[in-house]
Amino acid sequence: MNAVRLIWDRFEEGFIVFLLTVMTLVTFVYVIFNNFYTFFYAVGAYFSERSEGVSEFFYTIGDFILDIVQTMTWSNALTKALFAWLIFFGLAYGVRIGGHIGVDALVKLASRPVQRIIAIVACVVSLAYAGLLSVASFEWVSTLMEVSIGADDLAQFGIKQWYIGAIVPFGFTLVFIRFFEILVRIIRHQQVGLGLADEAADAMKLSETEESKK
Repeated sequence: MNAVRLIWDRFEEGFIVFLLTVMTLVTFVYVIFNNFYTFFYAVGAYFSERSEGVSEFFYTIGDFILDIVQTMTWSNALTKALFAWLIFFGLAYGVRIGGHIGVDALVKLASRPVQRIIAIVACVVSLAYAGLLSVASFEWVSTLMEVSIGADDLAQFGIKQWYIGAIVPFGFTLVFIRFFEILVRIIRHQQVGLGLADEAADAMKLSETEESKK
C-alpha cells in the first residue's frame, strides 16, 4: 500500500523526467547526425586527390548519415508532442506541490476560518473548471478517434492525432483529482489555503539567506 501511495505521489514527477529524457535524447541524436555528415564529406574531399577509394569510402558514410538526417523529420514532431504532454503533466504537478502563483495578499489578511471558506470556494471553482475542460476535451479526442487522422510526420509509425491529444482530457482529469485532494485536506483541517506559491515570501527568504552569508 505504501508503495502504491509513493508511486501516486510521484506520478507526475516520474513522467516529467521520462518526457524530458526522451526529448533530450531525440534532439541530441538529431543535432549530432545533422552536423556529423559534414565531417565525412570534408575527409572525403581531402582524400579526393590522394586516394579515390578512401575518398569514396568517406563520402559513402557521409551519404548514409545524411539519409538518416533526412528521414528524421519525425524528430521535431515527436519533440513537440512530448512537450505538449510535458505541459499537462506539469500543470497537475504544479497543483500537487503548490507551484502555481497565488494572488492572495488580501485573503491572508482575513481570519483563518474566512481563509478556509475562501479556499473551499476557490477549490470548488477550480474543480468545476478542470471538470468542464476534461469533459469537453474528451469529446474532442473522441472526434479525433472517429476520423482517425495520422499525426503530422508521425503517421508513418502508426501514430494518430488522438494519441497526442489524449493528454488534454487525461491532464485535466489529473488536475481535477489533485484539486479534489486539496479540498479533502481543507475540509479535514489539514490545510488552510490552496497551497499556492508565495513569491513575496520566497523573495524574503532568499534575501535573508543572502544577508546571513555576508
